[in-house]
Amino acid sequence: MMVVGIVAVCVVMAVLAFLVPRLSRHPESGTQRTLGAGSRVGGKAPGVLGRIFSKPFRSSSQAVGRSGSAGRRTRGRMPF
Repeated sequence: MMVVGIVAVCVVMAVLAFLVPRLSRHPESGTQRTLGAGSRVGGKAPGVLGRIFSKPFRSSSQAVGRSGSAGRRTRGRMPF
């Protein structure tokens, strides 16, 4: 279920970054801040479990950042 949610957030971020590039920065940073908090909490587990629990949040945060930057980059390449 979490995977579907992250995919939906990435699609929304890409569309938002394409339509309104400047206004997409705030929702993107808020999403990354939330995912970063999950990563920090998961990382407090002892030993290997900490890395295992925090990895999904780290990779999701990176995916949100990439989708937002891809939308802004695509918008910048448009001829109009």
